[in-house]
Amino acid sequence: MGLNIHYSGQLKEANMLSSLIDEVEDIVRVNKWKHHIHETVFPENKFCKNIAFDKIFGISFLPTNCETISITFLSNGLMVCPTRVHLFGDSNIKEERDWIYTTSVKTQFAGIKTHRLIILLFKYLDKKYFANFKLFDESGYWETNDEVIMKKQFQKYDSLIEKFALAVETFPAQKNENIMAYIERLLKNVNRL
Repeated sequence: MGLNIHYSGQLKEANMLSSLIDEVEDIVRVNKWKHHIHETVFPENKFCKNIAFDKIFGISFLPTNCETISITFLSNGLMVCPTRVHLFGDSNIKEERDWIYTTSVKTQFAGIKTHRLIILLFKYLDKKYFANFKLFDESGYWETNDEVIMKKQFQKYDSLIEKFALAVETFPAQKNENIMAYIERLLKNVNRL
């Protein structure tokens, strides 16, 4: 539960990878966020048609109180979530393989300022480095550039989380109640709150 952003796309050109990593690393260092640099150059500085799932290219970073943000690609230049590549890269099921090409990040607990900075970073990177980039921002800031809308969405999610926490405290699990029945009962009470 919490406010997220979801994104997908690809790198415009293979030879742009090192510049993208350098720029993101500068921003990450200024903000004192932990980060990890993956592979920095595509083989022969070109995208490959044969996808290799054993190498990830790009950078991942961890803003304070946020989930990891990955600006990472496979050898074909498509953006991926490294964790999902690890979990589903070998899958023979198309839906699972497709899942690796979308990244989702919870920014709820990072706060409005950090969320805004992340969205502005993606707007900049999109113009300069990405092709076919799509981002869905549950705060609405990506789509509207309206901070009032973003703040209202953050307040809405904060309220939902508080109500859910209150419901857990107020309505403990009953004896012999299975987890699904408990969650259903909890959600009904959250909606009443």
